[in-house]
Amino acid sequence: MGKARDRTEDFKDAVRHTARSLGYDEAKLASVMASFIIHKPPQKSPFSKAALKTLESIGELDQFLLKHRKDYTDLHRTTEKERDSIEHEVSTFIKTCQEQIDILKNSINQEEETSKGWLGIATTKSNADIIAHKHGVVLILSERLHSVTAQFDQLRAVRFQDAINKAIPRRKLNRVARNDSAETSKSSDMELREPEELRAEPLRVQQQLLDDETRALQVELTSLLDTVQETETKMVEMSALNHLMSTHVLHQAQQIEHLYDQAVEATNNVELGNKELSQAIQRNSSSRTFLLLFLFVLTFSILFLDWYS
Repeated sequence: MGKARDRTEDFKDAVRHTARSLGYDEAKLASVMASFIIHKPPQKSPFSKAALKTLESIGELDQFLLKHRKDYTDLHRTTEKERDSIEHEVSTFIKTCQEQIDILKNSINQEEETSKGWLGIATTKSNADIIAHKHGVVLILSERLHSVTAQFDQLRAVRFQDAINKAIPRRKLNRVARNDSAETSKSSDMELREPEELRAEPLRVQQQLLDDETRALQVELTSLLDTVQETETKMVEMSALNHLMSTHVLHQAQQIEHLYDQAVEATNNVELGNKELSQAIQRNSSSRTFLLLFLFVLTFSILFLDWYS
């Protein structure tokens, strides 16, 4: 076997000669020759661009959480308004990323529907592999978003727990103050009763009204504090439920991916079965033709022998 000859230089000379015959100047000729050395990167599909954009958004969200982690959890660094602003920005980030992932899922479903034949079977195996790859990309993006969301849920739980711990001592102080005020009011009533003959009736009535208003205000503030504490507890429970729901959604996505793999495998088995059936039909028709030919030859042979004898 002869040694292969490198014809690269001959090919370049042919390209150079053709380019000059077409009127290319030196700049165009240099760009054409450079394209043989430095190849242009392949153009990315819209799905790949959208997936990379979503991945960048999730990365930015992760960096944002790392940057503002202490600002969100430390009560002495920022105010409640600033922490609410951070929470709003993170929620907007998460919602945007989830919408982008949903758009990718819808595009995969549409591509999967258009690639099916009239029997609901994929036309080519390469297209099925591409769709499976896209499902894997969406699953990876969902897992990344879920991990970032879980981190934010933990930070929010820490914030709510700190708020509850801060509210409980305040409630105790209010109760102590209420008891002290009640004792003070009792002692003042006793003092008022002693020099009752020296005080005027309108002053006593006014003092009683002020005491009643003070008690009513204390009761209202106590009930309001109880309501706030109950709301904070419910928010912590909602955060835990949100984390649990996101975990179940991720598990469901993994199950859907497993079902999709099984569906692809079943489709391949159906295609193989159709091929086997077609081959069996062909073998059956060929054997039938051979049998008819054999019977015809046998009959003709018997008739010939009968005529000959």
